[in-house]
Amino acid sequence: MSTLVIENVESGYGEVQICWGASITLREGKLTTLLGSNGAGKTTLLRAVMGLLPCWKGSVRLDDVAITGLSPHEKAELGVVLVPEGRQLFSSLTVLENLEMGATPRRARAAVGQTIEQVFSLFPRLQERRAQLAGTLSGGEQQMLAIARGLMAKPKVLMFDEPSLGLSPLFTQNLFEIIRRLKKEGLTMLLVEQNLALSLAVSDYAYVFSHGKVEIEGDARTVREMPEVRRAYLGL
Repeated sequence: MSTLVIENVESGYGEVQICWGASITLREGKLTTLLGSNGAGKTTLLRAVMGLLPCWKGSVRLDDVAITGLSPHEKAELGVVLVPEGRQLFSSLTVLENLEMGATPRRARAAVGQTIEQVFSLFPRLQERRAQLAGTLSGGEQQMLAIARGLMAKPKVLMFDEPSLGLSPLFTQNLFEIIRRLKKEGLTMLLVEQNLALSLAVSDYAYVFSHGKVEIEGDARTVREMPEVRRAYLGL
């Protein structure tokens, strides 16, 4: 278990700034959710934290060690893993080959067989389809595979970007049950998710993101009951 501290991060694309001093703390063993409307800058923040975009200002620290300028590969080696929006699977490889590709960090390679068995216990459907090409799976199965591939890296911190996007209600419920199980195991997680009611129901802490920075934060239950959150994000 680990703590990830994001402090005053500024980032964007080219000359267009999207994040304006974003600060978020992922507490050890807790599930944190990041809420916000489309275009608020949530994905940009995740990409900057992961090293897919440069941090123009601010810092990212894993267990009090600065990792701000490291590459995505180096951050994955340290245990920071992102399950990206859109899954980004290797469609011409099998389910099993995609899982093996996820175990690139050195400490993950040493336990690849054991981790595959753990992943199959979480996702029995993937075990049934282990020899099937990833590109032929349903949308829900592909999302399962994307999460499973992230787990193959033996993460200390796991970040999800819109995992239920495009999924049926049944697959969404299954997805959140998996997230609950990972939470019980004590994995530190950040959830960026369009299903705000479910996100707040399973999370320990919540941040509301607007215009590239945090506007509201607090215990997830407290945030859920805030009138401005209920009106703007929950439709209540």
